[in-house]
Amino acid sequence: MRFREGATAVNATAAKMAAAGVLCVLCGLSLLVSSCSRAAALFKQYEYEEEVYLSLDGTATVYVHASIAALNALRGTSFDTNPATTIDRAAIRAYFSTPVTHVTWVRPSRRGGRRFAHVRLEVDDIRRLSEAAPLAWSTYQFDKRGDLFVYRQKVEAAADKDVGNVGWTGREIVAFRLHLPSKIRDQNSGGGIGRGNILAWEQPLTDRLRGVPVDIDAQMDPESILYRTLWLFAATFVAVAAAFGVVIWWVIRRVPPTVPAEANSR
Repeated sequence: MRFREGATAVNATAAKMAAAGVLCVLCGLSLLVSSCSRAAALFKQYEYEEEVYLSLDGTATVYVHASIAALNALRGTSFDTNPATTIDRAAIRAYFSTPVTHVTWVRPSRRGGRRFAHVRLEVDDIRRLSEAAPLAWSTYQFDKRGDLFVYRQKVEAAADKDVGNVGWTGREIVAFRLHLPSKIRDQNSGGGIGRGNILAWEQPLTDRLRGVPVDIDAQMDPESILYRTLWLFAATFVAVAAAFGVVIWWVIRRVPPTVPAEANSR
């Protein structure tokens, strides 16, 4: 009898160890898949990116991240692509400065033997952004239709300027990203909504050079997420304060009145 009990205990222990081993393997596989997916995203070679942080009043902050070679090839500029030289920030600033765009900073970086420029622009009216030469390949629409705000952008022909051999492998990608201020009701990016209410449209650099159009369409609520969040925070604070006040009132009501010491002596 003891032998059977011992054998049963050993089998139970072995089963637990086997189950733990299976769980470890599954966890390891899950982490591996997750790491691979993140690595795949990390190693995407974005050669040109436009990011638009849109406000419901039509103002926007726009970031352009591009290799100097991509700027020359896509927008027809003639900046020096020699990797041994430094970026002429003043020239980049002058190029992106227009009556409808205000450059707040220009920053350089380097990747894959190529120099990159990162530019931040403030825009008073997104609808007029096509008047700025660096972004004139797009048309922009932003207005309220019914109960929704609708943003539309169409990116059309590029300069397709020959920049020679700059180290491109054919895997380079162009991206257009939208950071929207309110709940997204409809969009045509073909992907999901990223954390931070972000939409992304991607295109191979080869297609962008050939001028394959990019159609961007997004519809959103007329009320800012930040505005709603602040109201929710305020309402929560008021509710907590009210509940706290009720608890204090209830505790005070439950505490018996103090009897004077003279009354106790009698």
